[in-house]
Amino acid sequence: MFPSIEPNEVGNSGLLWLFISYGYLLFKASNLISEGSELLLLVPSLAGLVGGVVLPLLGAVPDGAIMLFSGLGDISTAQETLSVGVGALAGSTIMLLTVPWGMSVFAGRVDIAPSAKDDKLCAHYSSKPKLSEGQSLKNSGVAITKETKHASMIMILTTIPYFLIQVPAFFIKGDTSAEIAQGEKIWACLAFIICISGFVWYLGIHVQASKEDEEKFHRMEKIKDLLTSGKVSLTGALCNVVETFDGGDGSNIATNGGGYDAINNGGEGISIETTEYLRNVLIMPFQKYDKDQSQGLQKAELGIFLRDFKENISSEELDILFEKYDKDKNGIISFDEFIAACHSIIISSKSIRRPQTSISSTASRDVETSFAKSVIAAATEDDGEEEEEVPHDLAHLSGEEQQYEIKKRAFTMLGFGTFLVLLFSDPMVDVMQEIAVRVHISPFYVSFILAPLASNASEVLASTYYASKKTTKTITVAFSALLGAAAMNNTFCLSIFMGLIYFRGLAWEFTAETIAIVSCQFFIYFMTKGDTMTASKGLIILSFFPFSIALVAILEALGFD
Repeated sequence: MFPSIEPNEVGNSGLLWLFISYGYLLFKASNLISEGSELLLLVPSLAGLVGGVVLPLLGAVPDGAIMLFSGLGDISTAQETLSVGVGALAGSTIMLLTVPWGMSVFAGRVDIAPSAKDDKLCAHYSSKPKLSEGQSLKNSGVAITKETKHASMIMILTTIPYFLIQVPAFFIKGDTSAEIAQGEKIWACLAFIICISGFVWYLGIHVQASKEDEEKFHRMEKIKDLLTSGKVSLTGALCNVVETFDGGDGSNIATNGGGYDAINNGGEGISIETTEYLRNVLIMPFQKYDKDQSQGLQKAELGIFLRDFKENISSEELDILFEKYDKDKNGIISFDEFIAACHSIIISSKSIRRPQTSISSTASRDVETSFAKSVIAAATEDDGEEEEEVPHDLAHLSGEEQQYEIKKRAFTMLGFGTFLVLLFSDPMVDVMQEIAVRVHISPFYVSFILAPLASNASEVLASTYYASKKTTKTITVAFSALLGAAAMNNTFCLSIFMGLIYFRGLAWEFTAETIAIVSCQFFIYFMTKGDTMTASKGLIILSFFPFSIALVAILEALGFD
């Protein structure tokens, strides 16, 4: 199979050249796959699937190809070369959960200090500057969101196949690898089925999540359009959302007369879904109306907000509202208090049950609509994040032509990148095997260190880049991608090994490596139990990569296979 250069027929410099050449080609192939996947984000019908399905799946292709080819070839040497594949699996999984994770914590760290609400330590992403000069490692770090915790739990669940194959392997003995393989065969088959099932389950979770996110996005965009055009008030735009999330039968909506007459009873019993939705829609308007950047709205600022968003609230009602929701009586309403106040207005206003009240002055209406439009337009912007842009050479085309060209370019990049991976993974395995022979160490250690450099470099750079934007969303994206890659290794990539063991009659003799892989994942799981992760913890996580190499060496020295 091309390329046909045999690593054992070249000198040391030639071997180094082969490694650099194949490594560079695999690196470029990984980048092609990544860039092609990112282009698909510009296709609305596919964007929801890219992050949860396409990127993790295609990101696992380079590692999976190395693992597959390590177990192919002559059966007499396949057991030995399988160590290269296991090294790639261990190196990829452990490296992704340590090196880029630690780098992401340092790149994305902000001040960690007690919350003004309950004195609970939290990451302050809204402060300016986000990271104080000279801040210590213990007092700076990142947020661990519920999405990160959920992804961490999924990763742990996908480690089950390791236990299915490794626990029996402890007790199965034999004089030869063939005898051990025969005893492990049924367990390898079971682990193979669990891996495939876990892989399908994992993709299913993300497909469903992408559909929900897409529906939520469209609802939110519609609300912003309605508010931007001045067609409805704040209440008119959000009342259906509140009704749906807070009960769905309208029981929470006041129907008695008097405009905002139920203001003293509103804002209570607000659901988590409503809170999250209102926070997403109203965060940027809140920040824009907070003229003095005090992290809260004064009474006058709140009144301007309500007037600009078509809520005809009287001075007396504004006084009642402000008095009710200024919980700490400091003269300003925090963002959480602001959300509760808006919820109160939405469920209290009779404008839910009546047509939109007209504005008496056309000039006044135009001014107010213009101001509201600028605020909502700002709300659609990222908080420091970059949006996906259509390539410049396609910008002059019509929307339909752009979509066609984007799809063609994306699938061309994905196809060519995958072709390069399949073409050069096999010779890369041979090169790493030959390097191990010449330096007289196990092929596992060579592939553990070198394989991730070629196949996972793009993930390292991408996660660090996202984290450096220092927002809750981007640090969640960075961590979720790394945890997702580990879950993909536990399902897609491990299924390749289980298939090789079952169908080719190879033996699973990698106890030390398995302990290192599983230990790393449980270590990360417990490190993500809190709501924040300090930079000092990030340093500990970073150090786990060299520690895991030492762990494998120690376990092997103690007699583990």
